[in-house]
Parts: sequence; structure tokens; C-alpha cells
Amino acid sequence: MDGVKGMYNLRRLEVLRELKYRGTLAAVATAMSYSPSAVSQQLALLESEVGAPLLEREGRGVRLTPQAEILVARTEKALRELERAETEIAASLREVSGTLRVAAFQTAMLALLPAALTWLREHHPRVRVEATQAEPDTSLPGLLTRDFDLVIDETFPGRPRPARASEVEHHPLYEDAMRLATPAPVAAVAELAERPWVMEPAGTPARAWATGVCHAAGFEPDVAYVSADMLTHARLVERGHAVAFLPDLLWYDRTPRLALDTSAVHVRTVLATVRAGAGEHPLIRTFLAALGYAVGRLPARTG
Repeated sequence: MDGVKGMYNLRRLEVLRELKYRGTLAAVATAMSYSPSAVSQQLALLESEVGAPLLEREGRGVRLTPQAEILVARTEKALRELERAETEIAASLREVSGTLRVAAFQTAMLALLPAALTWLREHHPRVRVEATQAEPDTSLPGLLTRDFDLVIDETFPGRPRPARASEVEHHPLYEDAMRLATPAPVAAVAELAERPWVMEPAGTPARAWATGVCHAAGFEPDVAYVSADMLTHARLVERGHAVAFLPDLLWYDRTPRLALDTSAVHVRTVLATVRAGAGEHPLIRTFLAALGYAVGRLPARTG
């Protein structure tokens, strides 16, 4: 035996982990504020430390070797332990302070974030929130790569997200009704088989759910308009150009000028998602309290 090698460099292990999630050296360089050559150098040094190849060529890109996958899995555990240490240290301090990076989809950004920020300003002025509007398909991977600390996420009826119990934890916030929105009242979804629809982009959970509701009613929806912007959806319905499913969160501060079906309401779950073990961090707990305040200020709706 040649003897036990020294401890691996954590920063280099993080570079390897970033490569697993981001896929290219260029993306890792951008995320970590390195040059691509510096990323390559860090990986080469890590290979030298490990004494085994960590990358294999795959077409024009690279993929991780089995040895690299072992390192990434252990790096994940090490980072979770460091995050727990950060939580314990923060909890030992008298005043909650620091920066929290949050991502939220549009209607949550509009309806919940301003009230949450107001509560924080009054009760925890040393907490800084940096918020980005992003759909969950984009923001959840960003949570795992530590671009965000908390993501306001959504799940639709019958379409749960893939289980990631070892990676994330969920904190339910609000049950948000998804109502059929039309220029004038209709009796059932099936009556809209010949009408143009506005829906979210293909491949999103919202689009899959809405299409599934139409299929269950016996027709393929004519999706004439595509937008991730719920305000655009509402405007097209109000002007008589389309029909849609719209969330109650959209009406947090105004009265809808269209017909909303209250007879057959579907409900999406709005939740806050954080990395596993991070839920006890004082910054996370404080922001969850702020979100609870914001939810409590939402107007009551029936149906």
C-alpha cells in the first residue's frame, strides 16, 4: 500500500459537483466565477488527488466516471453537514440577520412576496431577501446547485413532483383554487372543446395538468396562445380571445372581470421548498413566518 492520501480539497469537490448538475465546463465557470481554464485546472488537480479518472468524453461533452459519482455523493453529504453547522451557529445568535436568496413563480411573486417583505422590514430589518421570478422547473434545480436558498413551488392535482426526500424538504403554504375562466359563464369544460385556449408552455406541469383536465372532458384543447404570464392569460380571457384555467392568487388585489367557474374547482398546492436539513435555519424559519403572514392577508374565496 502507498499509504492514505490527504483530505480532498472541498472547493475542487464543489467544482465536480457543479459539473454534475450544470453539465458543461462553461456553465460551471459562469456559476462559480471562474474561467473555463481554471475549472479544467481544478478538475485536473482533483484527479491527481484522487488518483483515478473523474471525467470521460461523451460526444462533444463529458460525463462523470463511477469514481466521480462516489465523490459527488459524499460531497453532497459534506455540504449538508456544513449547512447544519451554519444553522446551529445562526441559531446561537440573538438577532436574525443575513441574506436569503428566494425564487418564486409569478403569482406568488405578486401576491405573497410584497407582504412578506413588509413583515420582514418591520420585524427583522437585518434580513435581506434577494428574490428572482422563476418557474419551478428552473428554480428547483437552482436550489440544488445553491443558486437559491428557498423556492416557492407548486404542485397540481394528480401530478406530484418526483420525490427527492433526501435532497429537499417541503413546507405547505396555501391551497390555491384553479378555476375555469371564460368571457361568459359556461356549464362545463366540455362546452369549450371548440374554443381557443391560452396555456403555459409545453413541458411545464401546469400545461400537462390543464391538458389532462381537457382530455378527461373528452377533447384535445386548441391551444392558440402560449405564455407563462398569468396576467396575459387573464387579459386574453377578459377580451374574449381565449379561455383558461386561472389561480385565485391572481386576484389577490383586484376583482376579476371575467367568469370564474366555482362548481368544479381544482386546487394546486403552493409550498416553500428548501434543501434537506435547512428548514431549521433561522433565516428560513423567519421567511416562512413572513410567508405565513402574507398568506393570512389573502382575500377569502369560496368554491
